Amino acid sequence: MKLYDISQELFGCVVFPGDPAPKREILSSMQDGSNYNLTALSLCAHNGTHVDAPYHFIKDGKTVEKIDLARVVGLCFVIEHKGILSAKDAMAILDRTQKENTEAAKRLLFKGNTTVSTEAAEVFAEGGIWLLGNESQTVGPEDGPMAAHLALLSREVVLLEGIRLSHVPEEVYLLNAAPIALGGADGAPCRAILMDMEGEMVC
Repeated sequence: MKLYDISQELFGCVVFPGDPAPKREILSSMQDGSNYNLTALSLCAHNGTHVDAPYHFIKDGKTVEKIDLARVVGLCFVIEHKGILSAKDAMAILDRTQKENTEAAKRLLFKGNTTVSTEAAEVFAEGGIWLLGNESQTVGPEDGPMAAHLALLSREVVLLEGIRLSHVPEEVYLLNAAPIALGGADGAPCRAILMDMEGEMVC
């Protein structure tokens, strides 16, 4: 089994414009003579590699701790795409992935500089996917992401944003992207990993 870490390191992560950057406060340090190290964190729920819950854009939507873990843990497809993802692209991807592996087709991860158009988001939502992941810090255009978010989150499609896939070949993988259980939150960081069950274990 080969493992791929597809997460950003939190303190060096890309931060969406306007969001606060994560900060670290050293409360206790062995280097300064203490008996232990202790760190306090300050961060936005959407820093780094993170999950968007429906509550992010839906007033009465599910908060992050209420997301069904089956949506963020399971088989997935990694698909390479550059540029704007159109409705036609989305229909072709759904058709191909559902024919190849119906379980993996529920979770789609897009490799490359991909912008999910509102029309594509609506196709995926209608197609019944459970999770959509991309390398950008947001699904949809950075200057107007709301429509794509609404199309997906209103159908309880979980969004996995800020992943890193440049080192991952297109294929079917086992995904684990369980978010931190932040009660009442609209999103949460996660340590997303892919498992290639055909490969050998790497450390």
